[in-house]
Amino acid sequence: MQQSFRPSFDSLLQYECPAWFRDAKFGIWSHWGPQSVPMFGDWYARHMYVEGSEQYLYHLRHYGHPSKFGYKDIVKLWKAERFDPEGLMALYHRAGARYFVAQAMHHDHFFNYPSKINRFNSMDVGPRKDICGLWKAAAKTYGMPFGLTEHLGATFSWWAVNKGRDKRGPYAGVPYDGSDPAHRDFYFDNARHQTPDNSIDVWYTADEAYHDYWLRVMKELIALYEPDLLYSDGALPFGSHWCDDENSVKTYGGDSIYQHGLEAVAHLYNTSIKANGSNQAVYLQKDRRPEIYRVGTLDIEKSQLPGIQERPWHTDTCIGNWFYDARQEYKRPGHIIEMLIDIIAKNGTMLLNILQRPDGTIDEEARWILEELAGWFAVCGEGVYGTRPWRVNAEGGSGVKIQDFTEEAVEWREGDFRFTCKGSTLFAFVMKAPANRVAVIRSLTPDDHVTSVRLLGGGALPFAQSFGALTVQLPEELPTKYTNCLAIELT
Repeated sequence: MQQSFRPSFDSLLQYECPAWFRDAKFGIWSHWGPQSVPMFGDWYARHMYVEGSEQYLYHLRHYGHPSKFGYKDIVKLWKAERFDPEGLMALYHRAGARYFVAQAMHHDHFFNYPSKINRFNSMDVGPRKDICGLWKAAAKTYGMPFGLTEHLGATFSWWAVNKGRDKRGPYAGVPYDGSDPAHRDFYFDNARHQTPDNSIDVWYTADEAYHDYWLRVMKELIALYEPDLLYSDGALPFGSHWCDDENSVKTYGGDSIYQHGLEAVAHLYNTSIKANGSNQAVYLQKDRRPEIYRVGTLDIEKSQLPGIQERPWHTDTCIGNWFYDARQEYKRPGHIIEMLIDIIAKNGTMLLNILQRPDGTIDEEARWILEELAGWFAVCGEGVYGTRPWRVNAEGGSGVKIQDFTEEAVEWREGDFRFTCKGSTLFAFVMKAPANRVAVIRSLTPDDHVTSVRLLGGGALPFAQSFGALTVQLPEELPTKYTNCLAIELT
């Protein structure tokens, strides 16, 4: 049995990413909870308390003023009455997902499981269902590793706006319901984090009692579900890189600020070791400093990294907004596929959020996207699952824009390729099919002896190799209208 981890950097920096995560490549995420009720986008629980914001105005005119009808009342409207985890998981697996991730709680402090720590949970309020437990059972049916995301670390400061009040209008000066002492356990005693302009003063509070609370919740989650993956929406809690202003860091600085995070990660891994004999769990967080992120695996939200990375990494993205938003335009299937290909060629893995309506269903367009992905994976999955980066990830002049929270579709050109490999097989994804149906790959060397080339979803193809350049004759009709893939056998 693998030796247990201690809650220290010295110990946790020995973490190695498990093989299942490197092999899976593509997962689906249910970023779902009571903030989906208005179907009006992400961060509703915060912005409904920001006077003049779109979500404040929507809330005011649909539900009433937040001094009378607050977020504690929104959560009661979430019923998940048509939630079908088994049916959705069957679709997600067919659409290519090989791991599944559920949201345990967002910044709104509502837990999607029967918590004994927080009375505002999905078993006692709203759906009256163990949302996380139902998801885990469905994932198990398909042998899919199961993960959970926690967004609780930032809640204490993120939600200070619920202690505000309007500055004008008929409710000027009337406190929002977050000031009600009867619900202080839900809304927190966090008024000190209010700012005059309603901005977030810090992501992670220095409040030690809250740090203790966060750790108790993480241990409860791990005990209930033994997740194969745990994701923190932020850096490793509660690090100064994401926490507090300069003066607070001076008084609360030092490695000890990470102790709660380190203890949670060690507990996650040790729980996995006890169950499996070795650690099979993955911890994801977003601090890019290697001395921090190497306690787990680095996550990049809605962006990418340049070139092949030495260590496996992860990106989380969505088809539209994070929570269901009736106004949102969705990504096209081809864009999603191209993102995935570019990511796995660089040693990454991609998690895609599929938006759910408050009743638990997905809409017609989301279902169509998933069916399109299913068709593509049926053709090209061999070049995805279980692969590793080749010696180069790309050929050609086009590439994604590397910028935070930027996911622009690329205008691919003929001659653009992305590469993965498995054993002696090199997979070359043809990012744009050449009009003359002749693919020319120049990244091979004279030492790369090609013995055969086949088209995934097709058959063997004629080819010629000269001075390292490989020329392949493609058929006029290709197996998929999206990115096609060549399997090149090398000796």
